[in-house]
Amino acid sequence: MTLKTVLNKVIVEPVAAETVTKGGIIIPDTAQEKPQKGVVIAVGNGKADEPMEVKVGDTVLFGKYAGTELHIDDKKYLVMNQGDILVIL
Repeated sequence: MTLKTVLNKVIVEPVAAETVTKGGIIIPDTAQEKPQKGVVIAVGNGKADEPMEVKVGDTVLFGKYAGTELHIDDKKYLVMNQGDILVIL
């Protein structure tokens, strides 16, 4: 399925949260933090005063509470404004 968005919206597929620490400790599901890193799946056309700076395939960091969750075909996506993206890696 091809996802499309409008204006300055971005669709991001979050990267899975870490389940084991560097020291080998297993983190239970209830203690895992919400991922704040993801890959851009789709971008809108931007606004006249706000051109799109991110592109499909970019890996980005975003705020902890950024975006609205979507569940499509057993995958989780976030739809957010371009302004919610903090860093393009």
